[in-house]
Amino acid sequence: MGLFNFRKTPDNSSNNENNTQQTSLLRTKGFEYLNNKEIYLDSACQSLRPQPVINSLVEYYQKHNSCGERVKYQWGKITDQKVSETRDHILKFLKLKKKDYFVSFTLNTTYGLNLLLSQFDFKKASIKTIVTSDIEHNSVFLTTLQASQNNKLERLVLSREIDGSLPISEIPDNSLVVVNVMSNIDGRLLQNLQEVVHYVHQKQGYIILDAAQVIAHHSAILEQTEADAICFSAHKLYAPSLGVMVIRKDFLSYIKPTFLGGGMVDDVDKSTYLPSFEHPDKFHTAFEPGLQAWGEIIALNSALDWLDQLPAAAKDRLSSCSEKLYQFLSTHPKIHCLNQHPSTVLTFYLKDIDSHLLAEALSDQGIMVRSGYFCVHYYLDHKLKLPPLLRLSLGYQNTEAEIDRVIKILSKF
Repeated sequence: MGLFNFRKTPDNSSNNENNTQQTSLLRTKGFEYLNNKEIYLDSACQSLRPQPVINSLVEYYQKHNSCGERVKYQWGKITDQKVSETRDHILKFLKLKKKDYFVSFTLNTTYGLNLLLSQFDFKKASIKTIVTSDIEHNSVFLTTLQASQNNKLERLVLSREIDGSLPISEIPDNSLVVVNVMSNIDGRLLQNLQEVVHYVHQKQGYIILDAAQVIAHHSAILEQTEADAICFSAHKLYAPSLGVMVIRKDFLSYIKPTFLGGGMVDDVDKSTYLPSFEHPDKFHTAFEPGLQAWGEIIALNSALDWLDQLPAAAKDRLSSCSEKLYQFLSTHPKIHCLNQHPSTVLTFYLKDIDSHLLAEALSDQGIMVRSGYFCVHYYLDHKLKLPPLLRLSLGYQNTEAEIDRVIKILSKF
């Protein structure tokens, strides 16, 4: 294996079968298909998909593969109904009212943020400053940087508190605030989310939330928020690859669509067009040019159903696994752990071992982790000046036996 060598135990087929059966019983229902010799710890990038979600996607392709919002035949009617149910379920999941918000689908969180910031009418909204924070993913950091340059606006990068809170008093009047609700480095939550939203609106500003990391395991913090837009990725929510945008209806008045295509108009001639997104029931089309990922949208609804039915034991197990891994990483004398508290996202480095080599060594042991700067280059590389790191991000598929194995192997270093 190169730099790292481990003694491998003799293969025992009978014991392996028994271990597989036992581990399968301890997994959250839906992940029985997993190979128990491999441990997936990269859920912050994309979660694994439970079997009902996979089945839902296959069912679309096999039973009603059709274009949504375009056709009159029966397959299309089924697709339209199921897509509409997904939109409604997302709002219900976040406890937001349909009269106030609408849901659009796109590629991913990054794409959604780009659509919003590149089409936002800063002048009409009287925005003077763009505000973000130091622990942002590049999807926020770069889009706010570009928006400030393109619109010749001041851009303010605030330092988040240790608990993830944003210093409210430092937010200027008439600001567009774009921040994450949970860090993809150490799981810090925007603890004062509701206060921030209220303050920004009180000061004639607007707020867009990057909810990519928070949506799967801590979505309760988003419930009934009055943010102007929330962007997240379905593929971090145990669903297929898909981007989701939840937007206040009155916020659409500040959007000047420049990315246009089929599905967005009621009529068109040589010199003009009639936008369908002027109708309240079609607001979502403002961000949905062209054919959408209908099967993935429908499978997202299955993921939400699966999460709604998730037993308390599964949530307790994830919490226990996170706690156990945090205790090991934060107390080991040779490990530098960035986390200040347990989380499903844990980041660390070893002073004398290259993180990329360590990731490869763990891979040889069937343990899948992320190494590098996790698209947070400004904060980790330039502000903290840290070497490349390792990130372990857990999901509902993980078991305590897997975490014990990870700790055992890391201890050998």
